[in-house]
Amino acid sequence: MTSKERANLRAQANSLEAIFQVGKGGISDTLIKQTDDALTARELIKLKVLRETCPNTAREAAEELAAATNAEVISVIGGVMILYRYNPKLHEKKKTVRR
Repeated sequence: MTSKERANLRAQANSLEAIFQVGKGGISDTLIKQTDDALTARELIKLKVLRETCPNTAREAAEELAAATNAEVISVIGGVMILYRYNPKLHEKKKTVRR
Protein backbone atom coordinates (compact mmCIF):
# COMPACT_ATOMS: atom_id res chain seq x y z
CA MET A 1 0.00 0.00 0.00
CA THR A 2 1.38 3.40 -0.95
CA SER A 3 1.65 6.33 1.43
CA LYS A 4 -1.00 8.22 -0.58
CA GLU A 5 -3.46 5.35 -0.22
CA ARG A 6 -2.70 5.18 3.49
CA ALA A 7 -3.22 8.95 3.84
CA ASN A 8 -6.55 8.70 2.00
CA LEU A 9 -7.73 5.94 4.35
CA ARG A 10 -6.62 7.97 7.40
CA ALA A 11 -8.67 10.89 6.08
CA GLN A 12 -11.73 8.65 5.65
CA ALA A 13 -11.28 7.30 9.18
CA ASN A 14 -11.38 10.79 10.74
CA SER A 15 -15.17 10.77 10.78
CA LEU A 16 -15.45 7.20 12.12
CA GLU A 17 -16.23 6.39 15.72
CA ALA A 18 -14.27 3.66 17.50
CA ILE A 19 -16.43 0.54 17.33
CA PHE A 20 -14.46 -1.62 19.80
CA GLN A 21 -12.27 -1.09 22.84
CA VAL A 22 -9.33 -3.23 23.89
CA GLY A 23 -9.24 -3.25 27.67
CA LYS A 24 -7.78 -5.24 30.53
CA GLY A 25 -8.68 -8.53 28.83
CA GLY A 26 -6.36 -7.73 25.94
CA ILE A 27 -6.91 -9.42 22.58
CA SER A 28 -9.43 -12.23 23.01
CA ASP A 29 -10.86 -14.67 20.48
CA THR A 30 -14.18 -12.83 20.72
CA LEU A 31 -12.56 -9.49 19.89
CA ILE A 32 -10.74 -11.06 16.92
CA LYS A 33 -14.03 -12.52 15.61
CA GLN A 34 -15.89 -9.22 16.04
CA THR A 35 -13.06 -7.30 14.37
CA ASP A 36 -13.00 -9.77 11.48
CA ASP A 37 -16.77 -9.41 11.00
CA ALA A 38 -16.54 -5.60 11.13
CA LEU A 39 -13.72 -5.55 8.57
CA THR A 40 -15.79 -7.75 6.26
CA ALA A 41 -18.77 -5.41 6.56
CA ARG A 42 -16.95 -2.05 6.48
CA GLU A 43 -13.33 -2.53 5.30
CA LEU A 44 -12.11 0.40 7.42
CA ILE A 45 -12.57 0.43 11.20
CA LYS A 46 -11.32 2.36 14.19
CA LEU A 47 -10.61 0.80 17.58
CA LYS A 48 -9.58 2.27 20.89
CA VAL A 49 -7.05 0.84 23.34
CA LEU A 50 -7.59 1.68 27.00
CA ARG A 51 -3.96 2.45 27.73
CA GLU A 52 -4.35 2.44 31.51
CA THR A 53 -5.69 -1.13 31.69
CA CYS A 54 -4.64 -2.93 28.49
CA PRO A 55 -1.64 -5.26 28.91
CA ASN A 56 -0.41 -4.38 25.37
CA THR A 57 0.56 -1.06 23.86
CA ALA A 58 -1.70 0.30 21.13
CA ARG A 59 0.90 -0.62 18.47
CA GLU A 60 1.23 -4.20 19.78
CA ALA A 61 -2.55 -4.62 19.90
CA ALA A 62 -2.91 -3.24 16.36
CA GLU A 63 -0.23 -5.58 14.99
CA GLU A 64 -1.75 -8.59 16.75
CA LEU A 65 -5.28 -7.84 15.52
CA ALA A 66 -4.06 -7.14 12.00
CA ALA A 67 -2.19 -10.44 11.88
CA ALA A 68 -5.17 -12.37 13.26
CA THR A 69 -7.66 -10.81 10.81
CA ASN A 70 -5.37 -10.54 7.77
CA ALA A 71 -5.75 -6.75 7.78
CA GLU A 72 -3.37 -3.81 7.48
CA VAL A 73 -2.58 -1.31 10.21
CA ILE A 74 -3.22 2.11 8.69
CA SER A 75 -2.44 4.21 11.73
CA VAL A 76 -1.84 4.09 15.47
CA ILE A 77 -2.04 7.43 17.26
CA GLY A 78 -2.19 7.47 21.03
CA GLY A 79 -4.73 4.82 21.99
CA VAL A 80 -6.54 4.79 18.63
CA MET A 81 -5.82 2.32 15.84
CA ILE A 82 -7.20 2.15 12.31
CA LEU A 83 -7.37 -1.17 10.48
CA TYR A 84 -8.20 -1.85 6.82
CA ARG A 85 -8.93 -4.99 4.82
CA TYR A 86 -10.10 -4.87 1.21
CA ASN A 87 -13.40 -6.66 0.54
CA PRO A 88 -14.13 -7.17 -3.17
CA LYS A 89 -17.81 -7.93 -2.47
CA LEU A 90 -18.36 -4.37 -1.26
CA HIS A 91 -16.99 -2.99 -4.52
CA GLU A 92 -19.09 -5.28 -6.73
CA LYS A 93 -22.22 -3.42 -5.61
CA LYS A 94 -20.82 -0.15 -6.94
CA LYS A 95 -20.54 -1.55 -10.46
CA THR A 96 -23.94 -1.03 -12.03
CA VAL A 97 -25.26 -2.21 -15.34
CA ARG A 98 -25.81 0.64 -17.78
CA ARG A 99 -28.61 0.48 -20.27
